[in-house]
Amino acid sequence: MKKQLIMEKALELFAKQGFEATSVQQITDYCGISKGAFYLSFKSKDELIIALIDQFMMQIIADIDYLVKNAKDSQLLYDFYYAIYHSFQKHSDFAKVLMKEQSQTFNKDLILKMQYYDKLLENNILLMIERLYGDEVKATKYDLMYCIKGFMNMYSQLFVFYNVPLDLQVLSESLVEKTTLLARHMTVPFVTEELSQMFTQPMKEEGTKEQLGKIIEQKIDEMEESIEKESLLLLRQELLEPSQPPAVVKGLLENIRNHPHCKWISYLLRQYFYTWIDKEQPM
Repeated sequence: MKKQLIMEKALELFAKQGFEATSVQQITDYCGISKGAFYLSFKSKDELIIALIDQFMMQIIADIDYLVKNAKDSQLLYDFYYAIYHSFQKHSDFAKVLMKEQSQTFNKDLILKMQYYDKLLENNILLMIERLYGDEVKATKYDLMYCIKGFMNMYSQLFVFYNVPLDLQVLSESLVEKTTLLARHMTVPFVTEELSQMFTQPMKEEGTKEQLGKIIEQKIDEMEESIEKESLLLLRQELLEPSQPPAVVKGLLENIRNHPHCKWISYLLRQYFYTWIDKEQPM
């Protein structure tokens, strides 16, 4: 609870002053705690910033991944845009700080962290494009993916920096129309797969059985008795000794998907089980 308090209060200061202008002393004064209490939760201000980025981006990536793999094709693109802008609107303070600071930072860890999540998002966008348009955009899908990312960035600035009142439904419908026009009529690609790989950093390996086991153990220790905790216990057993049919595993993942402390482990477990469970039914 103290760690979450520090994150919430620090975010308020970062939104007003920026990362660099906010000191640990200011954060502790604002929280009403000692520096010692701060350093019990975070080794440094940079570690706190990374934790905030993780919390924000893990929720977005987990939600988008689930949507891309489960939404009906007719609604997928609309649901994608709506989910993205709803998240940015809901967390506008942090979105404002993040969009401003990542363009100015020289912090290598922060840059690598953002590149990691950006790559995960790109993978989901490409999967969505392939689902919706297939071979129709084989030569242009990487250009289309960067166009979609451009839409996300440009229109987010309207309510992140300018407080423009937005109708998310109309905005999403408008971007669906633009994206569909590009997909159907774009013929001269600039960004190819090879070019895309040139400015993409290698992704770190994540989601091995050992890593997943450690994360599950941590979540189980943190949670009170609930259907989510019971589902995690069963998923841990399935991770160690697979025995359940895909439908059961899918149901267990669905049980934990919306719990605020389980979104990321739900996402990682979907990736881990995906290779065999998706043969039977979508995750």
